[in-house]
Amino acid sequence: MYQQAPENTLESLVHAMSLFDGIEFDIRLTKDEQLVIHHDRTVSVDPTRRKNSSPFVEHWDLDDLLELGFCSFESLLENASIQRPLQEEGKVLVIETKRPSLKVKKSGGWFATKKHDAHMGKTMKLAENLLDQYDIPKHSTVHYAFHKTMKNTAKVGGLQRDWSTLLPTIRPFAGKKTHRLLALPEFVSTSFSKLMRKHQRNCSPMMPCAVEYVLNPTNLIPVGRTVGLKGKQLKQLTAIRQGFPVYLWPVSLSIEHSVLNAGLSALTDSSDPDTTWLPSGHARWTRPATTPLDESQQQELNLATKENHLDLLKSLESDVVPWTECDASRKRELLGYWRKKWNWSKSVDELISAEQQRGSMPWEMVRMIGHRGSGKTKRPVL
Repeated sequence: MYQQAPENTLESLVHAMSLFDGIEFDIRLTKDEQLVIHHDRTVSVDPTRRKNSSPFVEHWDLDDLLELGFCSFESLLENASIQRPLQEEGKVLVIETKRPSLKVKKSGGWFATKKHDAHMGKTMKLAENLLDQYDIPKHSTVHYAFHKTMKNTAKVGGLQRDWSTLLPTIRPFAGKKTHRLLALPEFVSTSFSKLMRKHQRNCSPMMPCAVEYVLNPTNLIPVGRTVGLKGKQLKQLTAIRQGFPVYLWPVSLSIEHSVLNAGLSALTDSSDPDTTWLPSGHARWTRPATTPLDESQQQELNLATKENHLDLLKSLESDVVPWTECDASRKRELLGYWRKKWNWSKSVDELISAEQQRGSMPWEMVRMIGHRGSGKTKRPVL
């Protein structure tokens, strides 16, 4: 029986990389200026295990965090089960850089924006240095963060890889309720189309998007055209996007089929390999980008019944050609199918040309991404 590994651990990340088209995880800069994979501002162990040390991750050396069981960014990249899918299968890394607590003085405190940018830029640049060291394809990674001045951060850090911004902004203090309250004005004033334009102006390869933008009733809150996963709202979404890549988070099993069917990539916390049948009444396909289904195969999957879906999944697993093994004709067939279905503005020739120039799969392709590896877990993490 499947037992989910704690979030952001090497076991969790390796499992998710094997199951999905890529993984998303969080990095922080340690006291000795190394990179640890860790989400929370405070070291996520029982307080008694911290002894008399500071609760904040940035006040710890990497070796001390590794002793507790956390994973370094370098340990992730040197793992063959991570390297191979990135280098040979077209899988991706979505790397969220976390800002320290405002109580961590070296990061600048409350108002020192330049110090915030410098800290974030340094963290991302150290990540890039390691990505380059381990020959991770440049366009198979993207940085993002809840940080409004990412454009300046990218400049300060001298970033060479793609980046995006998480909006509405979540502040590096307080808890979930306060975060939502403070983010509400920005959410109200930023429609889906406005959010997309911001990312396009920044030349971001994709747009991270909170699920509240597409689910009722929260999708009615932002001022502007309402988008969703069904009916008129889905048509509105498709018309606005024109194929611009959207990575939706968090995507539950109950809406997974609708999200993928809308042409959106999904960040999921559900990584049980035995989950093959979705609550929506559809068979589950967890690698829509790296093992892509053509139109007839997708129709077969959509028409599967609970009784026959396991046989169908087994058949498709043996028949579907991975994207990196597809010939030019097959790639054109798949891109043409998706372009027509989701009203992509780019032509097939443009998409093929961009892939050849960048050496990586188009960001437009719909992906399943493991959130924090195999999914968010309870606190403390370890």
